Amino acid sequence: MQTEAISVENTDSGHILIVEDDERLASLTREYLENNGLTVSIEGDGAKAVDRILEENPDLVVLDLMLPGEDGVSICRRVRLDYHGPILMLTARTDDLDEVLGLEMGADDYVAKPVRPRVLLARIRALMRRSTSAPKEEGIDKGRLEFGGLVVDSAMREAWLNGENIELTSAEFDLLWLLSSNAGRVLSREEIFEKLRGIEYDGQDRSIDVRVSRIRPKIGDDPMHPRMIKTVRSKGYLFVRPV
Repeated sequence: MQTEAISVENTDSGHILIVEDDERLASLTREYLENNGLTVSIEGDGAKAVDRILEENPDLVVLDLMLPGEDGVSICRRVRLDYHGPILMLTARTDDLDEVLGLEMGADDYVAKPVRPRVLLARIRALMRRSTSAPKEEGIDKGRLEFGGLVVDSAMREAWLNGENIELTSAEFDLLWLLSSNAGRVLSREEIFEKLRGIEYDGQDRSIDVRVSRIRPKIGDDPMHPRMIKTVRSKGYLFVRPV
């Protein structure tokens, strides 16, 4: 992470667990985040990270990909069923495959090092806002949407298929709610990025595509021939209301 002057901005509240073996980087990151109102713990050993995450249940985890003891992808996969807070994966590697693996294992966001502290703070705040409040789309009331056997409840931030709870990460739920609450309208990747992440789409990020591929089988959609979440070539995604 590049260093920069620490400035106290509007304070947040929340516990962040940083899983990072670079002690200097972890210390600088903690100092910056704590000066901006967050409570921060550090774990440098990947072998101990799973127990720390499940025992402490932090509001958000900043998880490095390359760790001694156990790598970040494995840690993310192991905690995902029991830990429901956001996971921000942080790594010096920029390989697309690493990003896809992290997202498939349940990471909510993915940032490559070096990242400016102010940018990391903004990503953390955005993830925490999403995890504590339902998306608010213009003209869409918070509530419950029903599509045959699929029910999506924004107040509870949960979804069910034929009465069975669907295991969704925070980011997956937000995307499902955004698409389903705009049923019948094509949403471009640019629009999805702006609404869910507050940043412009760079034309290369594959996180939305990965999440759609994970959501489809969970809601009973055919991954090979989807009927509910359709890919509209060169445009984006369309949630089709069942007839």
